[in-house]
Amino acid sequence: MLRIPEPLLLQVLAHCEDGYPAECCGAFLGRVRDGERAVEEAHPLTNVNRERPRDRYEADPRELLALERKARENALSVVGFYHSHPDHPERPSATDTERAWPGYSYLIVSVREGRATGWRSWVLEEDPRRFVEEPITGSAA
Repeated sequence: MLRIPEPLLLQVLAHCEDGYPAECCGAFLGRVRDGERAVEEAHPLTNVNRERPRDRYEADPRELLALERKARENALSVVGFYHSHPDHPERPSATDTERAWPGYSYLIVSVREGRATGWRSWVLEEDPRRFVEEPITGSAA
């Protein structure tokens, strides 16, 4: 389960709308308890993909390293990531499946004509390699 407080979810949705028509991305810092990923911070990351920004994202590796360092300094962990799907459903693509890591939540936000219209969270299973939808709750931990 992904537990994300409503103000952080609204921050993510606004970031995804602002990034339209390109894909945007970000990461979640928080804690894992009893298989539940509780989000305490949401951090936008720069999409450095310049060849296909409308349907691909690549988080800036320097920003991600700095965020991982910040997480350690504050006794938090990277618990997941988010990205938008401009004018496409909030389901993982084949590229998402190829590039994902197990053990994280992946929130995908569908943005149609500049407005967030849906969001779902997914977790990667390794065998077979596929995404499984996970519930999202908006209450704080």
